[in-house]
Amino acid sequence: MKAVVYTTYGPPDVLKIKEIDKPTIKDKEILIKLVATSVTSADSRLRALRTPKGFKFIARLLLGFNKPKKQILGNNFSRITEAVGKQVTGYKK
Repeated sequence: MKAVVYTTYGPPDVLKIKEIDKPTIKDKEILIKLVATSVTSADSRLRALRTPKGFKFIARLLLGFNKPKKQILGNNFSRITEAVGKQVTGYKK
């Protein structure tokens, strides 16, 4: 599957489309297929590591010092449920 990832902080040029492995789900998880997503100001701030004055050190502690811990941005999306773990009750394929 394809994803837009960033392995370093910086301008929009750091974003790259890469082929990544499809995740396997655990008993209490669901696997979703994204239909649509958005790019928010939060995504832009995380990518560039733009923080209010005095918060850069704390941001690096939480997000990663030299490179981002989580390399795929985004949290707003529309989805289709592809697979459901054995213990999941609120969703179905």
